[in-house]
Amino acid sequence: MNTSEFLNITTLIAPERTAIVFDGKRITYARLSDRVNRLSNVLVEMGVSGGDRIAMMQVNCNEHIEAYFAAAKLDAVYVPLNFRSSSEEIRYMLSDASPKAIFAGKRYTETIDGITEDIEGLDIRIVIDGYAEKWLEYESIIETANSDERFPHDDEDALTMLMFTAGTTGVPKGVMLSHDSFSSYILSNVSPADLDIEEKNILTVPLYHIAGVQAVMAAIYGGRTLIVQRQFEPEEWMNLVQTERANRAMMVPTMLKMLMDHPKFESHDLTSLEVITYGAAPMPLEVIKRAIEKLPGTYFINAFGQTETAATITMLPPEDHILEGTEEEIEKKLNRLTSIGKPLEDVEVKIVDENGDDVTSGENGEIVARGSRLMKGYWNQEEATAEALRGGWLYTGDLGYFDEDGYIFLSGRAKDFIKRGGEMVSPEEVEQVLHSHPSIDEAAIIGVPDLDWGERIRAIVVAKSGHIINEGDVIEYCRERLSSFKKPESVVVVRELPRNPMGKVLKRVLREQHSQPIQE
Repeated sequence: MNTSEFLNITTLIAPERTAIVFDGKRITYARLSDRVNRLSNVLVEMGVSGGDRIAMMQVNCNEHIEAYFAAAKLDAVYVPLNFRSSSEEIRYMLSDASPKAIFAGKRYTETIDGITEDIEGLDIRIVIDGYAEKWLEYESIIETANSDERFPHDDEDALTMLMFTAGTTGVPKGVMLSHDSFSSYILSNVSPADLDIEEKNILTVPLYHIAGVQAVMAAIYGGRTLIVQRQFEPEEWMNLVQTERANRAMMVPTMLKMLMDHPKFESHDLTSLEVITYGAAPMPLEVIKRAIEKLPGTYFINAFGQTETAATITMLPPEDHILEGTEEEIEKKLNRLTSIGKPLEDVEVKIVDENGDDVTSGENGEIVARGSRLMKGYWNQEEATAEALRGGWLYTGDLGYFDEDGYIFLSGRAKDFIKRGGEMVSPEEVEQVLHSHPSIDEAAIIGVPDLDWGERIRAIVVAKSGHIINEGDVIEYCRERLSSFKKPESVVVVRELPRNPMGKVLKRVLREQHSQPIQE
């Protein structure tokens, strides 16, 4: 199914239902559809046609959603850009994607103008919020546009989005996603709009990230109201949940932790929240245990995926977050909370060794996936595509293992594994132990080059407020809970860990800053 149909179907079913709440505005599905039609017609008049790329650089807003669906109606390719990227990264992405049109917030127009002088074909520039010299104004072109319905020609296999990876290693890679990349998941896992069922989703994760895009697709097809937050801010988020009575939320672990650490957390009424889905970064056991306790009326879901899989491929469902039963059953569930659950029905997932052969239960290997919603490849990168897509399988770069019950446990990224004296050490295993230390708030494990051992293990930790961390104590704490070769051999205390906007720790940055040799 072409994703533009998501909006068409819901508009027919519930035209007067609120589709988007943003910045004091309430936009119905009928109004949203009208604005999308107007924008698509304007873009056609400006010369945009099928296959052309349309870039967007702005914080979360209703225009983000309108621009995507307008592009889909034109068989154009939407390119959401990370506004936190450096000027050089933005230049690279724009040069690589070669968009014909770009939408941007006013604060980004000067930067874009300064780095696109030598990029040919970027003829259409539209500012979303305000005035910028030589840029068209979004609302002005919408107001005067034709509202006739426009229908796409492309089918579900056509490219609809080019989403650049974060670029934590090397230059960003443009992940090519088709309509089917989204619709196959949505049609299998989301119920369509229903006049008798009203749900409200609060959208916080950025719309340049796959989790944000998938949340929009699910909400539009499901006829839900999207409560859009520009960027995550804990108190504003709680106010929005309380006043709008939001039912669903997607969060990353750092967001959830920031909420519970906020001094006004207890004073907000968050009882409307029925489901919180979390993912995008490993969830520390202590954080999710605390969340289950603090939000007793809320179900939790761990959704694991990546841009190349168009979001979720495995899920830990709500029932695995209910810590009830015998002592043995609770202990088993606590262990499962450190997993990413089981594969979804609409995708195949297995774990393989270096030769591509299936590994046995409990044995580490690379997680690979197969299904209709995987990426089509990397834009203009044939070698990287061939490396990632082999024999119809996507090699994710994530390492993990199956337990005896079919739950998958992550061991880390292949590039982050530490090779110490011939032994392979999973950073995530050590980090989970460190997160249980009473004085440690956050932790990350890196390998430090060593002449004798190849690599040695260093812990980078953040202390809890009012606590002092003793290196010897931390090492001994890990020694008692891990195999001797897995314990950290040095501990560095920092004020905070470097993270990307989705909460993932930037191990590359840590290695650059803290790879000095360990002294005996």
